[in-house]
Amino acid sequence: MQNYTDYDATALAELVRRRETTPAELLEAAIARCEVVNPALNAVIVPLFEQARAQAAGALPDGPFAGVPFLLKDLVATLAGAPLANGCKALKRRGWQPPHDSELVARFKSAGLLIFGKTNSPEFGLVGYTEPEAWGATRNPWSPAHTPGGSSGGSAAAVAAGIVPMAHGGDGGGSIRIPAGHCGLFGLKPSRGRVPLGPDHAEAWWGAVQEGVLSRSVRDSAAMLDWICGPDAGAPYVVAKPATPFAAALAAPPRPLRIGAVLAAPDTPIAPDCRAAVEDAMGLLAGLGHAVEEVPLPYQHEVLAGHYLTMYFSEVAAELRELAGPLGRPARRGDVELETWILGRIGEGLSAAEASVARRGWNALARGMADFHRRYDLLLLPVAATPPARIGELKTPPLQRSALAAIDAIGAIRLLRGAIQQQARLNFARTPFTQLANITGQPAMSVPLHWNAAGLPIGVQFVAPIGDEATLFALAGQLEQARPWFDRRPPPAGG
Repeated sequence: MQNYTDYDATALAELVRRRETTPAELLEAAIARCEVVNPALNAVIVPLFEQARAQAAGALPDGPFAGVPFLLKDLVATLAGAPLANGCKALKRRGWQPPHDSELVARFKSAGLLIFGKTNSPEFGLVGYTEPEAWGATRNPWSPAHTPGGSSGGSAAAVAAGIVPMAHGGDGGGSIRIPAGHCGLFGLKPSRGRVPLGPDHAEAWWGAVQEGVLSRSVRDSAAMLDWICGPDAGAPYVVAKPATPFAAALAAPPRPLRIGAVLAAPDTPIAPDCRAAVEDAMGLLAGLGHAVEEVPLPYQHEVLAGHYLTMYFSEVAAELRELAGPLGRPARRGDVELETWILGRIGEGLSAAEASVARRGWNALARGMADFHRRYDLLLLPVAATPPARIGELKTPPLQRSALAAIDAIGAIRLLRGAIQQQARLNFARTPFTQLANITGQPAMSVPLHWNAAGLPIGVQFVAPIGDEATLFALAGQLEQARPWFDRRPPPAGG
C-alpha cells in the first residue's frame, strides 16, 4: 500500500471488501508509517503491533471499518490486556492493565477496526496541550515546534501525519475540537449521552465528557458515530439513535441555516488569525446560501469559567482518590504532576454548596443556549482564541512551580487556589470557547477551513442544539465539498 495515506477509513474498508487489499497489508502500511514519522512527533506512546497483527490474521467482524488500522487515546477507554496510564506517571510506572474492554472499545472492535497502538494524552486529560511528564511532548505535524493541542493531541498528530485516517478522542472541555482545529482535521464532540462511557463510568466530569473520533473526512466521523452511538446499560443520559443515519445527512446540503457568529468577546481577546478564520467561514457560508450575522457571545465568559473550574477541581480530587485502586495505596505527591496534585488539594477544600452552585450554573447556561437556538440554528465560534502555542509555552513557569511547591508544603490551600486559578485562567484565555458545549451537553464540531500565513491550521467550531448532530454533519459535508481539505497535508519536515 504505497498510497495508503491517499484514502480515508471508509475507502480503505471498501478496498478490503473488494479484496483489493487485506487487513494485514493495511496494518503493515500503518505500522511502517508510524515507524517513520512517530519518532519526531511522539504521538503513539504504546505500540500494540503484535496484538493487531494477530487480529488481522484472523476473522474480523463484518463492520463498516473491517480491516482499517486505528489508534486508541490513552485516556478513559479501556482495552483489555493493554496498559492504561491516563497520562499519569504512577500508572505508567505500575503498568496497570484494565481487565476488560470498555463498551466504546467493544464497539470499535465490532466495527472491524485494528487497534495497533495508544496515543499520548496530558495527565488525566486536564489541559489543552499534550506534554505529560509521563510520556513527553507530542508535536504538531504542521510545525513540530508547536503543540497539536489536547487532550487528544496524540490522536490528532497521528491522523494529521497519516499514520491512520481516523483515531479515537475524548472531549471534556474541547479535547477533540482543539486538536482537530490545531491539526487541520474534522472533529465532532457528540451530544451528552450519545456515546457510552460504561461500564466503568456513568458520567465523567459532571457529564462534560463525550468520546468520539478525529478524522480527515466528514464521512468517516459520521459513519463511526452511527456505529458507536446508543446508550449502554445504566447510562444516566440517553439520546436515542436517530431514525436516519448520520451518514445519510451527507447526501444533500442542509436547508438554509440561520447562524450567529462570534467575532469578539468581552475580556477575551481573539487573535487576528482566529478572527480571520471566523470571518472567512462567514463569507463561505453566505456564499452557500446561509444567513450569517455577527452576535455577541451568548453567555458571560467569567461565569462559565468559574463554574467549569469548580467541576475541574472537584473531579481531580476524585481522580486522585480513585488512584488508590490501581496503585493499591492512597496517591502521594510524587505519583502525579505538581499541578495535578494541587488541583486535587483545592478540590478537597471545596464545599458542597460551591459544587451545587456550579451545577446550577451549568443548568442556567444550558437554558440560555436553548433560548439562543430559538433564533439561530447554529453558533459559530473560533475553536481557540490564539493559534497553536509553541511547545512548552503553556507549561507553568519554573519560578511559579517552585512557589506552588512551597505553598503546598505549608498547606496554604487558599493561596494555592488563588495561584492555580490564575494559571488556569491564563490557559483558559487560549481556549475559552470550547467548554460551553461540554457544560450544556450540546454537539459541537471543529472544521478545518483556514490556515494562517505561517501554515498552521486555524479551526472554527459550530455548536448545535442538543441531539442535532445531523445538521452539523450536513453542514460539514457541504463545507468539505466547497472548500476541500483532505489533500492538504503537513510539509515533509513535519512528517
